[in-house]
This record gives sequence, structure tokens and C-alpha cells, in this order.
Amino acid sequence: MPIPFETVHIEQLQDAKRLLEHPGIAARLSSSLATPVDRAIRRLPASASKIIMAAVTRSLEAALRTALYTLGEGPQPPSNRIHLATAALSGAAGGAFGLAALAIELPVSTTIMLRSIADIARGEGENLAHAESRLACLEVFALGGASDQDDAAESGYFGIRAALASAITEAARHLATQGAAREGTPALVRLVTQIAARFSIPVTQKAAAQAVPIIGAAGGALINSLFIGHFQDIARGHFTVRRLERIYGPEQVRALYDTLP
Repeated sequence: MPIPFETVHIEQLQDAKRLLEHPGIAARLSSSLATPVDRAIRRLPASASKIIMAAVTRSLEAALRTALYTLGEGPQPPSNRIHLATAALSGAAGGAFGLAALAIELPVSTTIMLRSIADIARGEGENLAHAESRLACLEVFALGGASDQDDAAESGYFGIRAALASAITEAARHLATQGAAREGTPALVRLVTQIAARFSIPVTQKAAAQAVPIIGAAGGALINSLFIGHFQDIARGHFTVRRLERIYGPEQVRALYDTLP
């Protein structure tokens, strides 16, 4: 028999949906910088997509190493303000040197963001000694990268989770049986590739905003603060949903989620 939802849990799920389904990083950047991000993207050089994808892949590989080797070391005090400040500093370098600095700055800021995401996950009851929970932290980078070209089924929160489910299950199974000794195995490469396809979308938006001539170091710090804030919000929504799924079951949570405004 389905367990009736407590009122507080309905409210928490509604808050989670607001975080997961409403305006993304492009809207935040455009409103904060008074510069439409889509216009800035059109001004990027032709080589930008290759530079960005290389930086995204390298960043996710670094984040994967962090997820595999250090996230499960035990409880750590929440430090999201520290993470936000550190990411802002790394963004200052990106703003000062533009697209050329992305390959250096992005792996740093991505690893900082993963630490922040892990703090949020712990706060929602995730056991990061479990490989599946650590990979769920990595999954956040895909959840924050919906595209305007996606249809609703593909870009919605549960649609993206469904698209990644097989890769995450396979990677978690690999880690359970073989450990983290070989990062370049097909299961982990497949997961990184799928996440990279999504994560490259907000990274392109961030790179475009930082490439605006008037941005500079101060603007780069602001952009990175908005960037990490976006993924912190996605993580709060994601791990709230996962906590409620552990109480009520995935099907019951999904059914209620779909009815909420």
C-alpha cells in the first residue's frame, strides 16, 4: 500500500521541483550581466566548441577521480560558502584570461563544485561510502545542463535521470566488483561521455559570458559564483528527491512530482 505523504515532504518535493525545472544558468547569467548569453555564444570563435569539450572532458575526469577516491572518506563539515568563495576566485582567472584559461580553470572549479555537491548529498542522508551515491554526485553535472533544443521528455529532471540510469548502474556495478583502480574502463568512460554531453551546455554559456570584453576578473568571479550556485541548487533538488524516494519509493515520488506546479 502506498504510504501517504507527510505535508512537510510534499512541500520539500515542491521546492525540489522548483530548483530542478526552472530557469537555468543562462537565464541567471543574462539577468546578472545584462547581456543575453545566446548572443554571446554566437560571438565565440569557431574553435570554441572543441576547446570547451576538451575542457569539460578533462574536468569530469578529474571530478571522477575525486568521486572515486576521496568522497567516501567519511563525514565532513558542510562548507558550501567556502566552496563558493574558492570557485569565485578560480572564475576571476577565467574572466581575466577568457577562453584560453578555461582548460586550467574549469577542472579546478568543477572539483570544487563536486565537493560542494557531496556536502549537500551528505546533508540529505546519502552514504558516500557507496559507489552509487558518489556517482549520483557526478550526475548533478548532467542534470544542470538541459538544452533549449531538448523536448520536455528529454530535458526534464526524470528524463535526464532515465537517460543516465543504465550508465550509472553499469559504472556502480563495475566499482563494486573491480574497485576504482582502472578509471578508463568502458563503464566509466561511457558515464563521463554522457555527462559531458550535458555539462558542456552550461559550460559553453559560462565561457560565452566570460568572453564578453567588459567582463574581466571581477565579472569572472561573479559568473563562477552564479555557476556554482546553479549546481548547488540542482544538487539540493536532486538529493531531496532521492531522500524522499528512500522513504516512499521512486514510483510514488515521481507520480506526486508530476502533479506539482
